Amino acid sequence: MSSLPTCPQCGSEFTYEDGSNLVCPECAHEWAPGAAAVDAARVYRDAAGNVLQDGDTVTVIKDLKPKGSGGVIKQGTKVKNIRLVDSDHDIDCKIEGFGAMSLKSEFVRKV
Repeated sequence: MSSLPTCPQCGSEFTYEDGSNLVCPECAHEWAPGAAAVDAARVYRDAAGNVLQDGDTVTVIKDLKPKGSGGVIKQGTKVKNIRLVDSDHDIDCKIEGFGAMSLKSEFVRKV
């Protein structure tokens, strides 16, 4: 049997080598050998460089105009109980008056 590791994204055992990378044929995820441990230890930082954690309270540092919404999230708006996610927007949260939102960590500061 193969000694290649399983896919870190979907857990498939059918990975194969493609040059210097490993590839999963089921989810098309590509990674460098040994890079899975680095991805698991991702550190999220706010605009000031402070480390963010799940459950933190943050403040929006500039006016944000959400797509598809007529309103504006004003600078200084407090967002409580954030949840960190691994996507293009780092923070999932609920903002009073707007509902569920996804924010980028570069537009918030930890309180």
